[in-house]
Amino acid sequence: ATSSLGAALAGALQVGEAICLTGALGAGKSTLARALIRALTTPAEDVPSPTFTLVQFYEGAGLKVAHFDLYRLTSADEAYEIGLDEALEDGAALIEWPERLEGHLPPDRLDIEITIDGDGRHALLTPSGAWEGREFEFRS
Repeated sequence: ATSSLGAALAGALQVGEAICLTGALGAGKSTLARALIRALTTPAEDVPSPTFTLVQFYEGAGLKVAHFDLYRLTSADEAYEIGLDEALEDGAALIEWPERLEGHLPPDRLDIEITIDGDGRHALLTPSGAWEGREFEFRS
């Protein structure tokens, strides 16, 4: 279901927007991001977690996507030093660990909090800015 949600969101994501993913280690943030990126590029796209590189860039069909993993940042300024603003100028961003931005979040974003419940997952979606009122179809 996490992968299905990522694929469904790929069709709704637009230039200048972000999807912010929060949840415990192992909750499925990278799984959702990987599915979204593969839906925009190709199913065989190599999508490593940017845990050590901090950011990976992808050229999708009609949309550039930057995948940020901010877990290792020590300040919000570091996210902008590695290109968050630039990524949103001509593409979109997937941001894991957005709480590291200390409230300096992109205004047009979809916040997704993933929690583990037994063998399953729950995703709470909270829209802001351009995401408010937007509909998309999702089936798990």
